[in-house]
Amino acid sequence: MTDLSLPSTSACPACAAAPIAQRVAHAAAPDAIILSLPGVHCAMCITDVERALMARPGVRAARVNLTLKRVTVQAPGLGADDLIPALAAIGYEAHELDPDALSATAADKQGRDLLMRIGIAGFAMMNVMILSVAVWSGADAATRDLFHWISGAIALPTVAFAGQPFFGSAWAALRGGRLGMDVPISLALILATAISLYETTQSGHHAYFDAAVMLCFFLLIGRYLDHRTRAIARSAAAELTALEVPRAHLLCDGGEQVVPIAQLVPGDLIRVRAGGRIPADGEVVEGRSETDRSLLTGETLPMLAEPGTILSAGEVNLSGPLTLRVIAAGKDSSLSRLTALVEAAEAARGRYSSLAERASRAYAPMVHLMAALSLAGWFWATRDLRLSINVAAAVLIITCPCALGLAVPAVVTAASGRLFRRGLLIKDGTALERLSEIDTVVFDKTGTLTMGRPRLAAGDDLPDDLRAVAVSLAAGSSHPLSQAIVAAFPDQQPARIDGIGEYPGQGVSGVWQGRRVSLGRADWLGIIDDDMHRSGSSAWLSIEGQAPRRLDFIDELRPGAADTVHRLRAQGRRVILLSGDRPAAVADVAARLGIGEYHAGIDPIGKAQMVGALGDDGAKVLMVGDGLNDTAALARAHASISPASALDAARVASDVVLTGQDLGAVADALQTARRATARIRENFTISILYNLVAVPVAIAGFATPLLAALAMSASSITVTLNALRLRR
Repeated sequence: MTDLSLPSTSACPACAAAPIAQRVAHAAAPDAIILSLPGVHCAMCITDVERALMARPGVRAARVNLTLKRVTVQAPGLGADDLIPALAAIGYEAHELDPDALSATAADKQGRDLLMRIGIAGFAMMNVMILSVAVWSGADAATRDLFHWISGAIALPTVAFAGQPFFGSAWAALRGGRLGMDVPISLALILATAISLYETTQSGHHAYFDAAVMLCFFLLIGRYLDHRTRAIARSAAAELTALEVPRAHLLCDGGEQVVPIAQLVPGDLIRVRAGGRIPADGEVVEGRSETDRSLLTGETLPMLAEPGTILSAGEVNLSGPLTLRVIAAGKDSSLSRLTALVEAAEAARGRYSSLAERASRAYAPMVHLMAALSLAGWFWATRDLRLSINVAAAVLIITCPCALGLAVPAVVTAASGRLFRRGLLIKDGTALERLSEIDTVVFDKTGTLTMGRPRLAAGDDLPDDLRAVAVSLAAGSSHPLSQAIVAAFPDQQPARIDGIGEYPGQGVSGVWQGRRVSLGRADWLGIIDDDMHRSGSSAWLSIEGQAPRRLDFIDELRPGAADTVHRLRAQGRRVILLSGDRPAAVADVAARLGIGEYHAGIDPIGKAQMVGALGDDGAKVLMVGDGLNDTAALARAHASISPASALDAARVASDVVLTGQDLGAVADALQTARRATARIRENFTISILYNLVAVPVAIAGFATPLLAALAMSASSITVTLNALRLRR
């Protein structure tokens, strides 16, 4: 076996420059361990999880939050790796969350602020409307004036306070020389309030405080809906990002210390245990194992790692502990080579503007022009400034883009809720519109169309006695192929094998009935494997005195993959498979899914270039991928989706995150996006038709500011109800 004794400090030149106490100053163990529990859904789940954790020695307390699907564990001296197996044993998937990454979005101050303003505006609106009813019922003279003054006392501070989100945005737009949507909104609020105050001081018959407060109330609802769609995406992205815990085990004087990856420097020695992810680019110094590079390159076959092998950050160490000398870490690692590509692609996609933004650029100047022309025309015709201002205010209120402001967020909220229930999280405000335009879908293979998890093929052909031997040997290894053998025969009684030992990177061996039995690589067993062009992975079972048997494995398809490809092709969309894996493996998956166009052995830059070339040819490309090698292509595509199991870089680059296992949600997303975009256009049509009818009435002087506010409210309710049709 390989000698894995702790290296001396002389082998770690960085230690002298950076004392270990300083390097780990910010890496102190947190007071609590937070685990994500995507599978919990009821009170029984809470009881099961808490009971299993409390049964673990060292656990002081465990509390499940069913709403957030998390459990907080007080367990001094224990780590997440000690707790996750206890939950896996009772059937609950668990992932460690980084508390620091979650704390940034723990408080939604803007959302609470908007809700507070909505509550104040709604309360004030009800009270002002009660007073207005009294005036409409016949209150006259001093009584009418008193009710107007009371209404003003309620409405003035309400509009000044509740309207701050619009006033602040409008002022910022004017200072920047722009006419945003909030400029006509703010003008309408100010004019309605000012005219009402003037009418009250002049003992006028009509005051429109109720119109101003009602207008503010509905506008705030639209603003809150828009905020919620963005806040949900931000909090979901933070939750997913927190799944990545950026720590490394640094070897130095005094033993092994856990430090943030950002503190690693070239020359450091780090220990990577079996099952752990490689935290930085480095050269293997000691140990022998195999690594899974599927998230980086798409290769499904494990790669041998031994002294002298160069490993990249992101690879998974499979079978044995490794000691690495850091070559590059953090921003200097191989991951940074994709950064320029991703940034350039995201900047290009960021220039895409939504329907609402394009509409507002034409709408705002038109509203101001109509109001100004109404004021000038009526003053020229009547020389009555009071009447002219009333007509101009009615025009501003009746054309106020409240319905237009609700048209998009109401639909996006309904669509986002529908997709969330289907297992999709929308991260970008323009994602739905871009998804609706998709005509070409490009899939990655490993981890996307497949689970990246091998499955034993033709296991029924293995005799019972050999099954027992294979299961017994495989149970002694954490290698993915060994785990696939155990999973293939869940009811098989294992054979009694003595002296089982695992040889990292090679296989497992022992003695059965006095004969040497081994399970592992062909070259380790001295077997010449002539069939190197098969589609899947393989292991060999060798029993002394018998001919060795090859065990073939295939990559398990993701649930819903075949149905998704079929539905996309039935919808007339072009489907392409791009992978960095071997041609035989890619061809096998393409054949099983019915994908006629596929390319194998494509590196990350090649993927991005191919996606870019499709876009240059006029295609609207949806990229679905999960690995580091997909990140640039995800950013370059017209729209992109990545699974929750993807690397952090891939999730950040994508517009939508698939939280479940079923890939069928991808086809649902495209269908829902088309329906959502259709609803947005319907809402715009409703708003336009409303303005075509209402604006001439206001310009002609037949609508008071109050009637204008009521008409505006009716249009807002109409577009909201139309948006809610998406929930069906």
